[in-house]
Amino acid sequence: MSTTRTTFTLEDSLAEQARRLGINISAAARDGVAAAVRAALVAADRKAYAKAPEKVDVFWSGVEAWGDE
Repeated sequence: MSTTRTTFTLEDSLAEQARRLGINISAAARDGVAAAVRAALVAADRKAYAKAPEKVDVFWSGVEAWGDE
C-alpha cells in the first residue's frame, strides 16, 4: 500500500492529552479519515439510490425462494 504524507493542525491541549494517554496521533488521524471516507461513500450511495431506486422486476419473483419445494 502506498501512502501520502500530510500535515494537519491540532489544538495543543488535545495533542498533549493524546500523548499523555498514549494515543498514536497518526493512527488516530488515519482512522478518522477512513471513517469520514466510508461515511461519505455511504451518503453518496444513498443519494444515488434515492435518485434512481430499484424497481420490482416480476421476472425474479419466481426465483426468490431457493431450496427444495
